Amino acid sequence: MYQKISVPRLCDITANVFLPRLLFPIFAFCAFAAEDSITWTFDNLNRIGGHATTVFGAPKVIDTPLGKAIQFNGAPDALFLDVHPLAGAEKFTWEVIFRPDSDGPPAQRFFHMQENGSQHRYLFETRIINKQWALDSFAASSNGSRALMDVGLLHPADKWYHVAAVYDGKEYRNYVNGKLQVAAPATLSPQGPGRTSVGVRINKVDYFKGAIRLSRMTRRALSTAEFLAIP
Repeated sequence: MYQKISVPRLCDITANVFLPRLLFPIFAFCAFAAEDSITWTFDNLNRIGGHATTVFGAPKVIDTPLGKAIQFNGAPDALFLDVHPLAGAEKFTWEVIFRPDSDGPPAQRFFHMQENGSQHRYLFETRIINKQWALDSFAASSNGSRALMDVGLLHPADKWYHVAAVYDGKEYRNYVNGKLQVAAPATLSPQGPGRTSVGVRINKVDYFKGAIRLSRMTRRALSTAEFLAIP
């Protein structure tokens, strides 16, 4: 009879006992082993998704109809975490539930993951136009980069939205409330370990004004039916 071994247990065995050379590739797998999906809830300033934060400025926890969220008031409000939650992912879905404010700057970066020692990164951005906003999703890897934005697809600001970026190994696409915004062919290689900024680009420019409730990162391409729902 075969026994199912979880990813953490398999990695523990690999790291602590002698195994034939045939199983050495497991070490590489374990380096990026992770749950299929992780969720970060922005309900405090100290730890997000179990990871310690570095806080810049004065972001604050607020009560909203969806539950607690973190409000960013533009520069210099931001959070930084020493983790890249999609490191090693060959395919992914990245979701965020957030509220962009209508009086924010024209170009904002509200969520940024980046590989250490390179410019390989994933970004969520907004463009504010006449109190409306358009979604901009950007990905850069060793195989190239892809930006997804259509400023003709505008949404009223000051409301809660679900946004998603999906990469299925061949195509990169983004969504607002489950509706496709832009799709384009893409070849994105997995990124290595890195860090994350929330409320600003990682080099502290293009600050965000608005609130973020939660984010979910999944290591596969979800269908729209599997997206998070706004309560």
